[in-house]
Amino acid sequence: MTTPLFVLFAVGLVIGLPIAFVMGVSAAAALALDGKFSLLSVPQRIFDGINSFPLMAVPFFILAADLMTASGITTALLRFSQSIVGHIRGGMGHVNVLTSVLFAGISGSALADAAGPGAIEMRMMEKAGYERYYSAALSAATATIGPIIPPSIIMVIYALTDSRVTVAGLFLAGVLPGLLLGAALMAANHWISVRRGYGITQHRLGWPERFASLVRALPILAMPAIIIGGILGGLFTPTEASAVAVFYALFVGLFVTRTLNARLIAKVLLQSGLVTSAALIIVSTASLFAWLLTLLQIPQTIAASIGQMTTDPLLVLLIVAGFVLVCGLFIDTLPAVIILVPVLGPLADQFSIPPLQFAMAVVLNLTIGMITPPVGAVLFVMASVARLRLDRLARAVLPLLAAELVVLLLVILFPALSTAIPAMFGYSR
Repeated sequence: MTTPLFVLFAVGLVIGLPIAFVMGVSAAAALALDGKFSLLSVPQRIFDGINSFPLMAVPFFILAADLMTASGITTALLRFSQSIVGHIRGGMGHVNVLTSVLFAGISGSALADAAGPGAIEMRMMEKAGYERYYSAALSAATATIGPIIPPSIIMVIYALTDSRVTVAGLFLAGVLPGLLLGAALMAANHWISVRRGYGITQHRLGWPERFASLVRALPILAMPAIIIGGILGGLFTPTEASAVAVFYALFVGLFVTRTLNARLIAKVLLQSGLVTSAALIIVSTASLFAWLLTLLQIPQTIAASIGQMTTDPLLVLLIVAGFVLVCGLFIDTLPAVIILVPVLGPLADQFSIPPLQFAMAVVLNLTIGMITPPVGAVLFVMASVARLRLDRLARAVLPLLAAELVVLLLVILFPALSTAIPAMFGYSR
């Protein structure tokens, strides 16, 4: 059964089938060819993959992000970011990074960041004199901060797949790596701006102007504080927090920015429904594929192979990082989490690696994969939005990709980057 499964999976990827169909068809065909199991297990496993109360957080977080975007929050975030870092060399690039860091506390999705603020930031950078492909590359790179800083859809899926970690623990574990990712991209942008002669966006603003921009952005900035504060305070679970986020987004759009109306809300609901449907189809078929991998004892085989190479936890993490990075070149993020975590997760226990550090290394690695061709989803979005050649965009993103890989290496080398903040709030996993 193993050979047909992987051959059909590889063929599906090569001919360009949607990843959900690739996983579902290859798993069902492998079961049919083997003949030892009833094909009734296919719909059962597909249904079990999405029959989960915590998974309800995914559509709610998607809806909350879409509502906040429709409320016109991007302008307020851009103005606040510009008041803080617009006067630094390469200022509009720094504004791009800081806006993405702030928006990450709302969206939880790299694709939402790329299609929303990312497209606006790219056009603003072009107007400020930045080269077009670099503007798109930086917008793509900063979009990957979205799934790292909480809330994060990928972290919700990871926690559902691996019982060693909790959603709240993972949310807290993402704070420092997310901020470090922003700092690394700012450093890379500054270096590139100096080399290419990009200037500043504006002169340094006074504190009254900065305070005014902060006041305008406060309703938006309060959302991640409400989500994380409510979870840590025991007011609601992560799933309930996602519903609270939707109601707060509605409140902001209806009574603060006053840009939402019945027609726009209906449009947002339809858009969020389509995105959620696509995500849950991937989750359901990936669950079937992951179940089959477990049945074939693939996790045990990989763990044994790595154990024969080394018993050093650091080397194990580096090997896993290389393996996940290669997988991320060909498999999209959500299915990769569901497929790889059951395979690799047991290594954390076997080699005494802190579960939160292991999880954060995998999540960060797969998120970086969203800007690596040939299956870099964020690159495709930016190339489509800006009508750019994908090959040139992929080359333009390479220095920024290098900066993100340095952050991944730091997360692997220093466990405290992932475990310190969760430990402060009593979360060991």
